[in-house]
Amino acid sequence: MKKEFYIKNMVCDRCKMVVQQITERFLANAEEIQLGRVVLNIPQDFDEKKFSKALLKDGFELMQHPEIQLSEAIKVELIHLIENNNSEENISSYLANQLHKDYSLLSKTFKKTEGQTIEKFFIKLKIEKVKELIQMNKFSFSEIAYRLDYNSINHLSNQFKNLTGTTMSEYKNSQDWNRISLDK
Repeated sequence: MKKEFYIKNMVCDRCKMVVQQITERFLANAEEIQLGRVVLNIPQDFDEKKFSKALLKDGFELMQHPEIQLSEAIKVELIHLIENNNSEENISSYLANQLHKDYSLLSKTFKKTEGQTIEKFFIKLKIEKVKELIQMNKFSFSEIAYRLDYNSINHLSNQFKNLTGTTMSEYKNSQDWNRISLDK
């Protein structure tokens, strides 16, 4: 029998591999694995509760409620937006196009389920990406600002300081690099 599952905290290719391994332990055949979604051919004796517990052990969570599923889809798309440097398009148009829903619905749903706006969440994601790029030590602060579509280094610097409490230079020099993974 074919069944579709929505899984919270799948944000990278390693996540897909872990979910693939879990499905194999349950003798399920993964027909399709995408970030946040998997389509399985499951055996007759498939135990969804045990599958859910196995996912939880590795930091994933089965999602049942459609609003939570939509919020996770929004998160995945925002991560794609940052990772693929597609920031030329504004967030509202991008999400509406990708998810085939009106942005006001997306915005209300996200605020309701996550307790913050899409924009605030996106800024937090961008700042985590800034931390990653600083740690790579390949780009100047100006190049990082450009890569993440900031109008100026000052705008990025202000957002970084507001969210982290330190300047980008202090962060770089401290090497006390506490980052939050994108799935958190």
